[in-house]
Amino acid sequence: MSKLSAKTKALCEAAVMAALAVILGMLRLYRLPDGGSITIAILPLVFFAVRYGPGWGFLAGFAYGGLDYIVGQGIAIDWTSLVCDYFVAYGLLGLGAGLFKGRRWSACWGTAAGGALMFLSSYLVGVFVWGKYMPEVFLGMTMTTPWFYSFLYNISWAGPDIVLTLLIFIIFYQLKPMRRLLERQDLA
Repeated sequence: MSKLSAKTKALCEAAVMAALAVILGMLRLYRLPDGGSITIAILPLVFFAVRYGPGWGFLAGFAYGGLDYIVGQGIAIDWTSLVCDYFVAYGLLGLGAGLFKGRRWSACWGTAAGGALMFLSSYLVGVFVWGKYMPEVFLGMTMTTPWFYSFLYNISWAGPDIVLTLLIFIIFYQLKPMRRLLERQDLA
């Protein structure tokens, strides 16, 4: 495959995976009041990133972040929450997942690493931007610090997203056709 057609294939697959992530993001299991939903939207982004690597993964995640904000009715209170909660968070998801390209069980390791980076971005925005809007009580607990509030808030959506995605990838690795795709055998 020529270099141009390989880039074209990657770009087309990135667009398809970002669109699929948008669709999966609309199928919410639960939506928190100030943004964040429990979905499996990160699954196609991780799938793409472990096939093409961190650069392409960051690009697909970054693109999805913008689409998620616009199409998914995202919530932002200023430019930092918009950029960091959407573009940076999902870009980091793709970057972290892409670091495991070509490795054994890459999608599982990529989900864990990329998910941790996505969580970290949202967690820090929660502390420094959203923290000033911290409620007095969250999940039945008195909130005294934005560090704890942001952790609870963001782990309540990111944790289930990561766990659900991990479980699906574990199932995928048991299916030979999916394992071929995850191990990039179709790209060789």
